[in-house]
Amino acid sequence: MTQHLTRGLLIAIEGIDGSGKTAQAQRLAEHLTNQGYEVMLTHEPTDSPYGRKIRSLAHSGRAALTADQELKLFMEDRKLHVANVIAPALEAKQIVVTDRYYFSTIAYQGARGLDPSAIQQANEAFAPRPDLVLYLNVSPETGLDRIRQARGEEPNLFERAEMLRDIRSIFASIDELFFVEIDAERNADDVFKDILSNVEYALSYVHIHQPA
Repeated sequence: MTQHLTRGLLIAIEGIDGSGKTAQAQRLAEHLTNQGYEVMLTHEPTDSPYGRKIRSLAHSGRAALTADQELKLFMEDRKLHVANVIAPALEAKQIVVTDRYYFSTIAYQGARGLDPSAIQQANEAFAPRPDLVLYLNVSPETGLDRIRQARGEEPNLFERAEMLRDIRSIFASIDELFFVEIDAERNADDVFKDILSNVEYALSYVHIHQPA
């Protein structure tokens, strides 16, 4: 049976590299689809020219760009993402599940020395605030071990313990009612149970409360 929402719902899954975001985002989207919801599963960086540039730099070396230049790439990529994917899906009253959103930019570019508050303000000038952010919290050591096991290769520039500690610290400092921390050191099934509990609460709110 198709589930009809009173409005769209935007869910972001965040965390340091190796926290399990991508697998959990895919699992959540599949679960919600099976429950009859219309779901848009997406990710950042996107496949736009800006997103492809960001991914290529992750392997070739981000040190070639200043923090401000890198931030601009992420912002331009996100503007296209919002305009072409997120906003239309929300308008169609779908559930958007995004693997990373602007909170990653706050944390990662903040770790490069930029002001996290200024990054958030600049993004929220055009990007819709999410209904729910699920922050999968793991230690840098756990994240790096998972990366090595999954890829069979050494982590890239941002995937270094010292950098990830700074990124994790900024994630932990985010103080928003919709920002929920989940212990992702546990097995994937237990993490998913917590994810579902929070998503079901957000969905009940959308079902109960009519938009103004």
